[in-house]
This record gives sequence, C-alpha cells and structure tokens, in this order.
Amino acid sequence: MKHLIDINRLEKAEIEKIISLAGEFKLGTRKSSVAEKTACLMFFENSTRTKISFDLAAQKLGMNVIHFDGATSSLSKGESRKDTFDNLSAIGIDTVIVRTTEDRFIDNSLKELALPLSFVNAGDGVTAHPTQALLDYFTMLHAFDSVAGKKVCIVGDIAHSRVAKSNFALLSKFGARLHAVAPGYFKPKEENFRVIYHDSLAEGIKNADVVMLLRVQKERLEGEFNAESYIEKYQLNSEILDKYAPNAILMHPGPVNRGVEITSELLDSERGKIILEQAKNGVFVRMAVLEMLG
Repeated sequence: MKHLIDINRLEKAEIEKIISLAGEFKLGTRKSSVAEKTACLMFFENSTRTKISFDLAAQKLGMNVIHFDGATSSLSKGESRKDTFDNLSAIGIDTVIVRTTEDRFIDNSLKELALPLSFVNAGDGVTAHPTQALLDYFTMLHAFDSVAGKKVCIVGDIAHSRVAKSNFALLSKFGARLHAVAPGYFKPKEENFRVIYHDSLAEGIKNADVVMLLRVQKERLEGEFNAESYIEKYQLNSEILDKYAPNAILMHPGPVNRGVEITSELLDSERGKIILEQAKNGVFVRMAVLEMLG
C-alpha cells in the first residue's frame, strides 16, 4: 500500500490487515517499524479529532511530526503544489497526511509528481474520509464478530458527508445491510452503493444494529437550512432509540451539534459512550495505516 486515498481502492485483505494491526497496537503487542521516519500534517481545514489522532498515532510509532501551515507556507506566495511537495520530499518527509476542502486533492497532486512520498487522505471535500470509515469498522467489530447481515443506518446529511461515502464503501465490501435516513435535500444525487433510503427516522432505524448520526454541515450548504424542521423530524433521543433500535450501538464521527442531530441527554448517556470509543480507536487505526505505508 503506497497511499491511502479512498476505501474503494482497498482490497478486503488490506482492510483486514489494517484492522488486525490496529488491534495489535491497541493491545500493545505490536512494535513500530517506522520509528524515525517523518510525517507531515497538512491540514487546510479545521479539525480536532483527526488531526490530534494522526499526530498522536505518529508519535506513538516514534515518527517525527511536522505541522505544515498553509497560511504561512510558500504556497501563499504562489509556489506550485508540485514544487512544494518536491521540496518536502527533498527535505526528508516520508508521509504527507492531508485534510482539505478540495475534492480529490491527492489524486490531483499525484498527476504532477513522481516522488517516494506516501499520501494519506485525512478527509477531502465531500469525497472521502477513509481512516474514519476504518476506525468506525474497527469499533463495530468490538460489538460484533462480523458486520455481514447487520443493519447499519446512517442518519443525516448524506449528500455532503465524506464519512457516509467511505462507510458505505467499506461496509458494502463486508456484507452489511445499508440504510440511510435523510430529507430530500440531504440525499445524494448519485448513489453507487445499495443503500435503502428512508424519510422516516423511526422506519429507518427500526431494528438496526448500528445507528450512526452525521453532523449537519452548514458550511457546505447552499440556501437556507430549516433547523427547527430538521430537529422535529430527524433528531435522535433516548426514547426513539430505545423504542425502535433497543440493541443498536450508537455512533457519530464528530463533531457533534448538540441539540440538532442528537440530544444532550442521549449523547451523555451510557449508550453515547461508544462515540468517545470511536475517537480512542482512531489513534490505533491510524497507527496501523502509517505502519502499513512503511
């Protein structure tokens, strides 16, 4: 594995290897083979969990970590992307971890490059967020031996969600039954996976094994968003979850809009604790990814 750009490009065996390595790192039975290598965090978009998770993962592996600031870099002076990456490679960077609002940033960059650099997609535009899907899958496997045949329902802003796209791509490889709940304006125009869509929250999550909520991405919306109407129809609380999906695990990639997609009482309940477990697992999954890139 030279790069991690999109779940669609991973074979099942590669995903299974990442999950296995993550488990070993979590148990403390795996030693790093990438100590002293250097990772560059290139985050052009705000992030808490993903940025800190990658930073900590690299440090735990013994890697050197460089934080790239686009606003103070030579990119802001007009340097080309090609020249920036050429120089980073020459300086001694091994892996570049990129978060950006630009769709397919890494693919567009690789067209101009022939370098030993490895790239990791830490979220690009509305296209993909592969490590989030991997850590979500890793978390699910701590609740189930397999997701085959399990009903996974994702609720919310599907159209703008790179998390949803990557999760659908991964879970479809392993035989999960994919469902989604979203109003019409949050449904994607094109869908490449066999996802069953529902307008009703109760109908969508009924007997689900996993209920995953998504943040309403106001920064990506065009036109007005009626928060009151969305909350009335799609906000999840303990009463609804207990009634329609009493055995489901509750997940959320974060950040959470309390009082919008989920109530504070549910988020802070016992069932909400797995959301923090997702964040914890993200460190081990990202360690596994960086280890596999070598």
